Amino acid sequence: MKNQTSAPHPAPAGIGPLADVAQFILPAIRWNNENGFEGYRPAVEKGLELGVGGFIFFGGTAEAVAELTTELRARSRIPLLIGADLERGAGQQFQGLTGLPPLAALGSLRNPDAIRRAARLSAREARSVGVNWIYSPSCDLDIEPDNPIIGTRAFSGNASLVAELAAEWMDACQAEGVLACAKHFPGHGRTTTDSHAGLPVVDASRDVLFEHDLLPFRAAVDAGVASMMTAHVAYPALDSTRRPATLSPAILHSLLREDMGFDGLVVTDAMIMDGMLEGQDERDAAVLALAAGCDLLLYPNDTEGVARAVARAVEAGRLLPDMLARSAARRRRWAVWAGEMDAREVSADDREWANAVCMEVVHPLRGTIPTITAAPHVAIVDDDLGSPYPPPSREPFIEELAASGYPPVVVDSVDPASGAPLVIALFGDIRSWKGRPGYSTESRARVSELVAAARAARRPVLVVQFSHPRLAAELGDAEPVLCAWGGEASMQRAAARVIVGR
Repeated sequence: MKNQTSAPHPAPAGIGPLADVAQFILPAIRWNNENGFEGYRPAVEKGLELGVGGFIFFGGTAEAVAELTTELRARSRIPLLIGADLERGAGQQFQGLTGLPPLAALGSLRNPDAIRRAARLSAREARSVGVNWIYSPSCDLDIEPDNPIIGTRAFSGNASLVAELAAEWMDACQAEGVLACAKHFPGHGRTTTDSHAGLPVVDASRDVLFEHDLLPFRAAVDAGVASMMTAHVAYPALDSTRRPATLSPAILHSLLREDMGFDGLVVTDAMIMDGMLEGQDERDAAVLALAAGCDLLLYPNDTEGVARAVARAVEAGRLLPDMLARSAARRRRWAVWAGEMDAREVSADDREWANAVCMEVVHPLRGTIPTITAAPHVAIVDDDLGSPYPPPSREPFIEELAASGYPPVVVDSVDPASGAPLVIALFGDIRSWKGRPGYSTESRARVSELVAAARAARRPVLVVQFSHPRLAAELGDAEPVLCAWGGEASMQRAAARVIVGR
């Protein structure tokens, strides 16, 4: 594969004043359905005034994102890196763009061509709205059923397969001029704590980590990946101080830079997460992260406060100017490499393929899946409400059923007098701060209640599970069960088409 790290290095500049250190910071910009990006306008203005190195976008219409990224580039004194979490396609964040299945669903196909096409489509749509850095793919392993934050975000639990598919994804993404990002180094797959809410500790031995967890990241280095995102996770076998990897020179400098030979960008996971901040504020954590070997600080709450703390650390000799100069050179090199936004062609065939692959990964888990031939009743059991950010709308499932000629009736209970089939739409996705991978006691009881009532009324019943296939084991004797992997609009629509036989 082409080694993308062959891009030229500009000469490092001196580092010290506030305007120099702000380039290591990437503030967040979040969309609000009521006022768009206006709520983040003060953060945008402060970021541009300070001279930040880029932004991370959450949500928005494609048109609004393209408009704002164009403005940011026009007003910035330096070339910008503009990133987004697009693990499930550009439609995961941006309205009007294309959604894709979770990486675990794509991985289940074991088809490198599908992985490349998914990455290519994601990158082209990202570039069309001015995003030049995708925080994907996950190189973590899906090996811990109690992991509350990885699950369907990982291609597989097989390290060799993850290494192969992640390398294909990165290569195809970067061939479109968009930075890929291998995350979460050195592997988040063994955790049982959500690093948004606390510091997970992985007690696996060094041999186990090297043989399994690090294999996909070595493949990423070999594939020329532009960037790595750190895990806010402690690995005592790799660093006896039990610092999270984000703050560990032993993991970032000795292991990643020296032993693995990685010379791309190292970016922190979001700085608002408690896994990074336990026992300290984000200004102190920012200094420690840069000292450990991070190049960029993603999503702090206080951009100016962090910049001032970094500048003071340089003045006090706690951060070496030469080290920061190398980080500045890496940031600029990749921002220039990615260039400006452009309208790379996304064909109707690409979008049709995306719809088809979403339907392809929907599959039965238990029993014989009936084809819905009459307008169903739909009961929604939503287990995704424990995060501070709202989950995707559940309307696409309802809308797609209606568009297929079977307008559903949304119900809270089973009507014994009705003969309509009952579809239980069970949402239980991986969500930040949710704190668990499985269903709550209340959600399990609710599904059991609905299934029992439908059986008693001799009604056809189907559970559509928008979550990891293994969670079906929590549903008692409920069947049939259809797996739709995740709760994004694309998977809701795909599931609706499958059950009506489209």
